[in-house]
Amino acid sequence: MLSVFSMHFPSRNFVFFLWFSVTNGGKTTLAKKLQEHLPHCSVISQDDFFKPESEIEIDKNGFLQYDVLEALNMEKMMSAVSCWMESQQSADTNGDIRILIIEGFLLFNYRPLDTIWNRSYFLTIPYEECKRRRSTRVYEPPDPPGYFDGHVWPMYLKHRQELKTIPWEVVYLDGMKSEEDLFAQVHEDLMQQLAKRKHFS
Repeated sequence: MLSVFSMHFPSRNFVFFLWFSVTNGGKTTLAKKLQEHLPHCSVISQDDFFKPESEIEIDKNGFLQYDVLEALNMEKMMSAVSCWMESQQSADTNGDIRILIIEGFLLFNYRPLDTIWNRSYFLTIPYEECKRRRSTRVYEPPDPPGYFDGHVWPMYLKHRQELKTIPWEVVYLDGMKSEEDLFAQVHEDLMQQLAKRKHFS
């Protein structure tokens, strides 16, 4: 899922795009491609903030609980966001809008982020395609037999249900579209959002 968050500092404009997606939904690929085409753009990935395996809880079936917020060091991620903002404040930006894309699978569950974004995107793919893509990926530790059906997909359905309770609009994107079509759709929308920011700043 991606959300758009904006903050205004003295003589500085910041816009934050936050992505949410089911596992293997294509959020990282899309975020990196947008980074290449959006001006003054950086990316922070939630996947970089998983806790060590020794700190991950194990359920009654013996599955490591990676698809929960407690498996992530969100305070460290927020520190990275703060460091980025501080670096941009001190940089000579000539008044240009600075963009940060934060992509992940559980961003909307972290309440300290609730007040900072105003536009959200969620990449979705059906069960069969998600399972197929997951099977082609190599994880450390590797997925044990039954892990997708016993943990990954049920947690995705749980988190997606929770999306219905958030107070901001979510734009759902079809992850079965080609990378080119998805990029074109989102890039056009984000450029419109940036144009609005410039108009009202």
